[in-house]
Amino acid sequence: MKKDIQIPEVSGVEIAVVFEHNDIYNTDDWNVYIINQKDVALDVVVVVCKGFNETKETATMRKKIDVLDANSFAKIEWLQPDLFALDNQFQVTFFANNTLFEKTFTFPKNTIKEEGLRMISSIQKRGLLAK
Repeated sequence: MKKDIQIPEVSGVEIAVVFEHNDIYNTDDWNVYIINQKDVALDVVVVVCKGFNETKETATMRKKIDVLDANSFAKIEWLQPDLFALDNQFQVTFFANNTLFEKTFTFPKNTIKEEGLRMISSIQKRGLLAK
């Protein structure tokens, strides 16, 4: 039965870590965004996040977005710089055109750095895309 479930490959959806200024607190923060580059809306988007290495694991965070419009993006969470020493994993599940999609995105440990920032044209912010 499990072998009968078909989950197609995900394209047009990205996870990014963005370094941006927070006007409210006058700080520079690292924020995680989900980017929908598809021409269709994503329904019931669920993002499950955690950081880990061989000896440590963070608490699991879950975020639900009812609808992520076509060609749009949404902020998921603030990311503490202390977590950059861990592998940071984001498992994304959503429906598009009544089809279930799932993909796991990862920022390997020590890869989130200011030196690696580049302009992400779809959101017009400087950041890094997950693998």
